[in-house]
Parts: sequence; structure tokens; C-alpha cells
Amino acid sequence: MSHPILTATTVVGQALAQVAQANPVFLTTTEKASVLTELARVEAQVAELRLRVLAVAGDLAESTAARDAGEWLAQATRVRFDQARADLTLAQALDRRYAVLGGALRTGEANLAQAQVITRALDQLPADLTAEVLAAAEQTLVAHCARFGPRQLARLARHILEVVAPDLADQAEARRLTALEAAAHRKTRLALRRLGDGTTQITGLLPDAAATRLATYLEAFTNPRKANDRPNTGPGATGDPLARLTYPRRLGHAFCSLLEAIDPARLPRHGGDATTIMVTLSLDQLRSQLATAEIIGASHLPGHDDPVMITAAEARRLACNAQIIPVVLGGKSEILDLGRTQRLFGAAQHRAMRLRDKTCRAQGCTIPATWTEAHHLDPWHLGGHTNLDRGVLLCTHHHHAIHNPLYHHQQLPTGDITFHRRT
Repeated sequence: MSHPILTATTVVGQALAQVAQANPVFLTTTEKASVLTELARVEAQVAELRLRVLAVAGDLAESTAARDAGEWLAQATRVRFDQARADLTLAQALDRRYAVLGGALRTGEANLAQAQVITRALDQLPADLTAEVLAAAEQTLVAHCARFGPRQLARLARHILEVVAPDLADQAEARRLTALEAAAHRKTRLALRRLGDGTTQITGLLPDAAATRLATYLEAFTNPRKANDRPNTGPGATGDPLARLTYPRRLGHAFCSLLEAIDPARLPRHGGDATTIMVTLSLDQLRSQLATAEIIGASHLPGHDDPVMITAAEARRLACNAQIIPVVLGGKSEILDLGRTQRLFGAAQHRAMRLRDKTCRAQGCTIPATWTEAHHLDPWHLGGHTNLDRGVLLCTHHHHAIHNPLYHHQQLPTGDITFHRRT
């Protein structure tokens, strides 16, 4: 008698073979939506079953002298080795540590991408947390899978201790960021190599804060809505005085110093005032010696979707000499509600909306806020005011859609905008 898992794989394969020639073009719009969402759930269940088997497949590696089951999987199924190794790591995490997450994947309540985000976030929590706090963090993040995708989950995960253990959150995060900043300082380097063909190759490694600043400045030129802008020149800067560093490391720190010396006022303007770097922190965080802050800048960089966090001490330093805007939440700031005195949203309002919205507010859209346009929820020509709470950021595509009579739009309690074609 065959094992139930083996029987299940055979049944799934036979079921798919029965629809191999079926043409989905004849499905109705409602049926397509149902099929796609159901297939996504089934994919998650199949992925969980595959990972469950992979977690106990060490004997396969032994049978072929492979290093581990991941290497065997890469050879047997012809997938990338790094992907197979990542699958093995996730499989072992679900099998040994995160049973709740594994159960959600098994029922299709979470998908593979969400599981990867959650396991990475849980693994990065302080090692001295109690089992109860870790279990609460896992259960909370799994519960959010019904509403949030991987990108939003990554942001929520960064603040999970504030939910399940608020008394531990600030100090734990500050200690982690202090260690990361020290490591980033040690790793920072830049190398230039002439290739002999009229070009010079630049390779480097920079702290996230400096890289965010660079990307934000570059987006002033690369923003597709400003394709015809001509670049301006900027002032030079001195290098790092620590002569004991290797030359690439000295270049890397010099590059960071250059970014801090550049005057954002000389860069092209886009998205209202998007070459301004902002750091958000509360008044208590600003005063604390062990606290954290978030950098708001360019968000269209490949890699992790996690927000860029720094220590409050680094934020205070940048506020002194790097021409950033420290946004102290709960303190007094610029007047943002302009009522009927101004037709267009001003630079201060753009900055506030970028802080609030982060991306285009159309549901599911990830276009960064620096590439968006401010939209009046209450049309100006119908008496609407240019007020922050009645403005929303939309990318060019969705800004056109919200004014298109073919679409009905609705704002959700979360602030996101949904679109439906009128029938």
C-alpha cells in the first residue's frame, strides 16, 4: 500500500493532466478570479508538502554522497543550487521551530513568500527572548498573512516586539542597529578600476543610510517623469582621515562624506521635494541614548524590502551636518493644512504624505512615493480643500485611473484605494 503523500502527488498530477488542454480564455471574469486565488492557495499547500518532505530527506543526501538534501534536490530537479539550499533552510525552520507558520502554509492561509519573510524576521529577533514571546510573535505575524503581502509583512515584522513585548522592543532594536552600524562602518569600501575601453568600473559596499541617500539623489535624475532633466554639478568633499584604513575603505568613507556634503537644493526637484532625506522618530526617541529612527528616502532598490533603520544617535549626528530633516513625531512642525488658500499641495505636504503613504496608495501598487503625484480626495472644483488628511499619493497610472469615468474607486479604512471597472 502506497504512502498517502505518494498517493496525493499522483492524484494531483492526474488532475492537472485532465486540464492540460483546457483553454482558460473561456472562463468568465469571476471564474478567473476564483481560479487564480484557489490555485495560489493550492500552490502554498503543495509547497508546504514539498518542504515537509525535504526537511526529513537527509537520507537522500547520504545515498548519493551529496552535502545535504538541498544539494540533492538541485541535482535531481535541476533547480538553482542557492534556491534549493534556501528551500532546505526554510523546511528545517518550519519543521524544528515554527509549527504555527508551517500549519498556515499547509492550509493555504500563508504562501511561500510570506513564510520566507516571517522566518527571516523571527530568526533575527534577539536570542534571549523567552519561548512565550517568540511564540506570540509567530502567531501575530501569521495572523497578518490574511491581509498583508510579503512587503507589508516585512515592515510589520520589524516592529513585532512593539506589539508582543513593548517593554523589550526599543532596547532590543537599538542594540541590533548599533551592531549593524558598526559592522557597516567596517565593511564600507569603494574601488575604481579603469577598464581601458574608455570606462571605469566602480564597485563598493556602503551603509544602508548612505546608499539610501545616494539612491534618493540619483532618482532625481532617473525618475521616468523627469527624463529630460539635465544633471547639476555638486561640491566636492574631503575623505576619511583614518589613514590606517585600506584605500578602498578610505574611498568608501569619503564617498559617504561626499553624500553628506551635497546640497540637495542643487539637485533636480521631483515628487514635490523628493531629494530631501527625512528621519522619523518620536520626541522620546530623540532624547534617548538607546533608541531607533527610520530613514525615508528612495525605496526602489533591489533586495530586502525592510525599512532602513538607524540609531537615534546616528539620526542626531545626521541632523547636525548632513542636511536631513528630522521629523519628530508628536512635536511641532510646519503648517500642513492650507485649506482653500492654495490649489496645489506644497512641498511640506508632499513630504508629510511621503512619510505617511510610503508608496502609491492604490491597493497592491508598490511604486515609491517619490514617483507619485498628490491627488485631492475631495475635488478642488467641487469645493475640496488642499489639506493633508484629504490628499493621497498615486502613481501616474492610478492617478489617471481615478479620474477615468470608466472606473469606480473606493477608499478602504486602511487608506488604500481600490478600483473596479463600472458595469
